[in-house]
Amino acid sequence: MQNIFFETIESLEDGQSLVLQSLIDELNFTDNGLIPVITQDVSSKDVLMLAWMNREAINTTLSTGLMTYWSRSRRTLWVKGETSGNGQVLATMQIDCDGDALLCMVSQTGVACHTGQDNCFYFKVDRENMSASVQGSPKNHSQ
Repeated sequence: MQNIFFETIESLEDGQSLVLQSLIDELNFTDNGLIPVITQDVSSKDVLMLAWMNREAINTTLSTGLMTYWSRSRRTLWVKGETSGNGQVLATMQIDCDGDALLCMVSQTGVACHTGQDNCFYFKVDRENMSASVQGSPKNHSQ
């Protein structure tokens, strides 16, 4: 569903600024108050993971510079790497055109995936053979 607010700002020109809180206030959160976040390595451009944020996680990330997500399974905020040391420092945050997804470029310390893989997207699909294989090998399992 297109957000009316984001429709009204489609015609802004390069370099025009908006008040950040006004954009955050208009984000299209799910019924659970969450928005998906694609996290990408600022240097390699590798997609590291997909996670979720609520308003508090967004504001905490912006104020601390440390990637803070909402854990759907634990139903609480978590700072990436707080226990494992495999943290992420925010480099940039971008909001998509509909206000329903975020893209965060980060400086990653250690591995991004809790399995020990460099990133969470390590199952490579072979559609011709209708199979999937592991791409890479775990570095450490203490995520």
